[in-house]
Amino acid sequence: MATRDFTIAIVFLSQTTVGILGNFFLLYHYIFLYFTGCKSRSPDLILKHQTVANSLVIISKGIPVTMAAFGWKDFLNDIGCKLVFYFHMVGRGVSFGSTCLLSIFQAITINPRNFRCAELQVKSPKYIGFSNILCWILHMLVNIIIPMYVTSNLNNKTTTDKKNFGYCSSVRHDRTADSLHALLLTFPDVVCLGLMLWFSGSMVFILQRHKQRVQHIHRNTVYPRSSPETRATQTTLVLVSTFVCFYSLSSILNIFIAVFNHPSQWLLNMGALTAVCFPTVSPFLVLSRDSSASRFCFVWIRKTKSPHYTRNI
Repeated sequence: MATRDFTIAIVFLSQTTVGILGNFFLLYHYIFLYFTGCKSRSPDLILKHQTVANSLVIISKGIPVTMAAFGWKDFLNDIGCKLVFYFHMVGRGVSFGSTCLLSIFQAITINPRNFRCAELQVKSPKYIGFSNILCWILHMLVNIIIPMYVTSNLNNKTTTDKKNFGYCSSVRHDRTADSLHALLLTFPDVVCLGLMLWFSGSMVFILQRHKQRVQHIHRNTVYPRSSPETRATQTTLVLVSTFVCFYSLSSILNIFIAVFNHPSQWLLNMGALTAVCFPTVSPFLVLSRDSSASRFCFVWIRKTKSPHYTRNI
């Protein structure tokens, strides 16, 4: 193996390993808080589904690409290729939908209470679970056609229009049907992206207005602390902005991959690398900005299990 190929393989291996460990640690974090009796917040349910979807993306994309980079080219049969591509697209779509849902819910939560949105703020937490399940069902149905376009490299069938991804291949069919299918897959992403940008902009506007209102209070406070809603909103904005950046870069590379009948290996590697960037980074963003909730939970456990501790305080 050449030095360049070995370097690329190490990069893919590092990214996949870090991403899997980060997402599984975040899942363990939520499971631990659940079994210790901590009351979970409404956005946590969305983040749990997002973490599962991100794990699915890393496993279905990162692991095959890493194995192919180390020289194992034809290790998947036809069924394996179809499942890997299908799970990747479902996980990617659910991750997209969960990020959009998180921005919508957080914008509703921090919106000033008035007669128009007070009822919506009360009812919105009840529909989070249903919205997450609906997101999974929608993307599982939309991507059901993906296996028709994917085949294994082990097949000896010669195809005039075949695109090799290293470990699997995609086959073009009728161009009209391909265009309609691409439009069907792109439409939910465009809608979600528009909603994310709209509600993220509204959150920035609300936070800025709130900051101006309480600025005089912070001047008189020695150690000003932001509210839990503000910290949750900031976490949501960081996740959304990170997602939009990585998604935009990944979409541009995927367009080039789709346009060229025989894309270069460098283009394929960069497309795979950017596709797994957000699932790898997102759990660390959540954990780094959610430490205060964990400390509060441990204090609450200590107080409930040690009554004399609260009396001494």
